Amino acid sequence: MILKAQTHALSVSDLNRQARSLLESSFMMIQVQGEISNFVRPSSGHWYFTLKDERAQVRCALFRNRSQFLKYRPRDGDQVMVRAKVSLYEGRGEFQLICDYMEESGVGQLQQAFEALKLRLDAEGLFDQAGKQPLPAHPRHLGVITSPTGAAIHDILSVLKRRFPGLPVTLYPSAVQGAEAAPALVRALKLAQQHDQCDVIIIGRGGGSLEDLWPFNEESVARAIHACRIPVVSAVGHETDISISDFVADLRAPTPSAAAELLTPDQRELQLRLDQARRRLQARLGQQLQQYQERLIALQRRLRHPGERLRERAQRLDELELRLRKAALRLLSDKRTRLERQQARLVQSRPQRQIAQLRQHLAALRMQLERQMHYLLHDKRLRSAAMAGQLNAVSPLATLERGYAIVQDNRGQVIDDASLLAVDDLIETRLAKGRVHSRVTATLMPDENR
Repeated sequence: MILKAQTHALSVSDLNRQARSLLESSFMMIQVQGEISNFVRPSSGHWYFTLKDERAQVRCALFRNRSQFLKYRPRDGDQVMVRAKVSLYEGRGEFQLICDYMEESGVGQLQQAFEALKLRLDAEGLFDQAGKQPLPAHPRHLGVITSPTGAAIHDILSVLKRRFPGLPVTLYPSAVQGAEAAPALVRALKLAQQHDQCDVIIIGRGGGSLEDLWPFNEESVARAIHACRIPVVSAVGHETDISISDFVADLRAPTPSAAAELLTPDQRELQLRLDQARRRLQARLGQQLQQYQERLIALQRRLRHPGERLRERAQRLDELELRLRKAALRLLSDKRTRLERQQARLVQSRPQRQIAQLRQHLAALRMQLERQMHYLLHDKRLRSAAMAGQLNAVSPLATLERGYAIVQDNRGQVIDDASLLAVDDLIETRLAKGRVHSRVTATLMPDENR
């Protein structure tokens, strides 16, 4: 279509409308190949994206009435072929392609570079699990490498405030997008190691396109993470985003918020566990204390003072003496009774000869009785004296009376072996009368010369 010369100025709307008509009539349905970027899919179901190559780019739209029949779901970085007509979006005067079909035509340049670097670093062993550092169970200091104005640091701090607000955090600010981001990330990792404050580091950012996340796919960043002495958690983009730093880090977290969740304990859970441990400890200590008290009571019952044993022996001696006296009285009473019976029979019979014989026999019996009584009393006295001597022999007080002494250390333990003492030990010596406190100047064993 050839526009006729006009004598009056066109409005912007007229200009855009005529330009659109010219473009749509000049181009038939065409096929265009390029790499997708800035892909968005709003709730309307329409697809909006940019198709680019190494020198140019063009805006594209693929509406819902066409996209709903496509099995392929594009992503940033995909190399695709679209069938489209050339048009112009009048509202903004933007040149665009209206697509009605799309298919994947190969992996984009960035994706190719990603796969090539991934294969090379994997072959070098940077992804090996054996080289991963263990993460601390309860970090004492957390380092974060990200943009100070991005959503990632806000999400991390929000999680920490909720779960474990007492954890110190040091932010190592860095660009996370653009050409200067990769060197800045490497410098931040080196700075964190120089400070040596953190025992774990989160490196990452929020979501974005493949180009936005590309600094985390740079080889320099990957090697810096692998060489870091401090365990590193990679938290780049959303859950579906994968970067080289995810493979080389000690742990990959799907998002920055998830990284904070993985590294910090829940303070409420910790408090509950501490309360449970405290109750178990109190119960265990109470059981042990009760057992020790029961043992102490049993030992106290078994322990008897020497004075108590002496009192028991003295009481036993008194009982024996009383029994001896009763036995002697019974014997005398029996003999007297028999004598009285004999006298009565004698009085009744009155034979003089028998009386004389009986008197002699009576005298003999009296003498025998006296001898037996004397012998019996003498024997009982000897036995009583022997038993009293035995009691006196085992009495510690009698031992002390003979000039011996009882030696105890400063804990009250009786010392019966010189090897139990050392020079300068304090001892207490108990004598028959009084006690002596002294200090050991030397110890001699029985086989040593004085």
